[in-house]
Amino acid sequence: MSAAALPRVGTGTALEKVVEILEDAGCVIIEDFATADTLAGLRADLEPILDDARYCAKGYDGHLTRRVSSLFRRTEHLTPVVTQPLYLGAARAIMQKPSHMWVGRARIEVTPNIQLSATQAIRIDPGQGRQPLHRDDSLHLRRHPGPTSRVQLMLAMTEFTAENGATLVIPGSHLWDDETPPAYSDALPAVMPAGSCLIWLGGVYHGGGANRSDRPRVSLTVSLDLGNLRPEENQFLAVPRETALALPEELQRLLGYDVCPPGVGWYEMEDPRLALIEPGVEPALR
Repeated sequence: MSAAALPRVGTGTALEKVVEILEDAGCVIIEDFATADTLAGLRADLEPILDDARYCAKGYDGHLTRRVSSLFRRTEHLTPVVTQPLYLGAARAIMQKPSHMWVGRARIEVTPNIQLSATQAIRIDPGQGRQPLHRDDSLHLRRHPGPTSRVQLMLAMTEFTAENGATLVIPGSHLWDDETPPAYSDALPAVMPAGSCLIWLGGVYHGGGANRSDRPRVSLTVSLDLGNLRPEENQFLAVPRETALALPEELQRLLGYDVCPPGVGWYEMEDPRLALIEPGVEPALR
């Protein structure tokens, strides 16, 4: 797909139209996604924490980029972002599709649910270069083309411009196979005012843009995944922390206190076992 700009709609657009755009282009910008009060609340809660956060340790995440996760315990203003009907409704329509199985001689239809996967505030400071283009559903080693297992949003907390690091997106790339590499020449910047958001499917190639301006670019991102991409039994609830601490490290990691390559299961972008053995530590802020 080629276009001069990414698809763009308003909050009054019918959900069916947004779903149609996402299934075709893999991405869409929704203008005025967050209310002024929600945006002001998010900025008041999260920008001071980003000011204190350290720069990312890995080049992939940006040496001049600050990231803070666990947003539901850091702000009371995230709920209307996650539950905004065009985002949550599109995620449900695209991912909650019925499948079937045989149980004995009975053919049973099952529709999966979805779950919150990651929340993160991001500040790209001046001088940060472009992030490598990537697919977010590669975290689960998904094959392409195939069913969508993630729908993600990026809310602009400050204006997104081509100069300050607007997210780069390759529309239609969710339909590519796994042998076609992404190129920056195919990517378009998600230019949008503060309060607007970019929604994209997990199979779409994208990456943070280079900040060539003199001001930070601030945003937050939320991802929703298929609910079956998790263990059958919730070990974090089934095994009390005191019990887990008494177990050998190998078993702690089998319980889920580990990161699965290339990057599923982190806590504040670090090994979750650190949170098990060092409770109260804030990895992103130390």
